[in-house]
Amino acid sequence: MNTTSLKGKWNEVKGKLKQEYADLTDDDLLYVEGKEDELYGRIQQKVGKSKDEVKKMIDDL
Repeated sequence: MNTTSLKGKWNEVKGKLKQEYADLTDDDLLYVEGKEDELYGRIQQKVGKSKDEVKKMIDDL
């Protein structure tokens, strides 16, 4: 998912991630334009997956 489509669908994606991974908080899922890598890193730490796995997980939602 590229940055533009991520930004546009983020609220929907965020809700699905919170349903699937209860450990994720709103702070973990805070989207800030230009800091996508930081967002992926926070999710990666919470769910224990690699950055590529996190990106694929988000793309699949």
